[in-house]
Amino acid sequence: MRFVVLLAVLAVASMDNALAQVDSLGFPRTVQAGSAFSVQFEGNGQGTLYIVGPGQVLKRDVRLGETTYFSASSLCNAGHYLAVLSAGSSSSKGEFDVLPASKPADVSFLAKPSRLPVGLRNGITGAVYVFDGYHNLIASPMPVQFELANPSGGTQTRSTVTRYGAAWTEFDSTPQQGVDKFLARIGDITSSRIVRQVPGDPCGLKMSATQAGEKLHLVTEPVRDCSGNSVPDGTIVTFTQTYRGAQSTVDVPLKRGIAEVEMPSHAGATISVASGVVLGNQIQWER
Repeated sequence: MRFVVLLAVLAVASMDNALAQVDSLGFPRTVQAGSAFSVQFEGNGQGTLYIVGPGQVLKRDVRLGETTYFSASSLCNAGHYLAVLSAGSSSSKGEFDVLPASKPADVSFLAKPSRLPVGLRNGITGAVYVFDGYHNLIASPMPVQFELANPSGGTQTRSTVTRYGAAWTEFDSTPQQGVDKFLARIGDITSSRIVRQVPGDPCGLKMSATQAGEKLHLVTEPVRDCSGNSVPDGTIVTFTQTYRGAQSTVDVPLKRGIAEVEMPSHAGATISVASGVVLGNQIQWER
């Protein structure tokens, strides 16, 4: 009901051009969120003041000709505000802006992805949004430092400045697998995220073949990515044998870093090895 009455007062004030004049109430042009301020209204007698802004409505009985005080935290939401003073049969209005507090109190830090292969250029991204103690986005420029640290002691850093309350950066994923700590720092406020770096695709995949009775024993060398990290057990390695136009294929998971299998032995057969889209060496079996 109070909000309906307030809307009616605002409608009357906006239509009555003789009585409603912009900024006639003497409010400061800007007020910082959470700051105390005061206003003195001209005239005599009693009046009712309404202040409407983003997500906030105030109603206060005031005495004209005296100073009205607004305590700290009276207005917390940044944005444009409209004030309407109703006194007897007349009304007047004013407009002012509430600005975010200048000191940051909270940082929203987004980091993606949480898991990725090693050695990717610009593979890790981070973005921050800076807020004051009343959850207002601080639009004024503020210095930000990003830091990506890996367990081996290597650290990458980036320094930038927020623009309209936000800043972002990119980092290469490091050559070493492990759990990296991704930090964003603004003043004395720090927020961190964890980025897990896993081995990349197998690199330099190589196998050897030996005769094992009537079978052919195939085994890979320890499978690593291009940075030397061990590819995790369970990764599928495919052995393929082609002989007289026929082809046989066996998929084998890595176990303790290698893959091995026994296949029929055919002189003149061509044997190849692959893992995903990565091809290894070929063997032309002549025994």
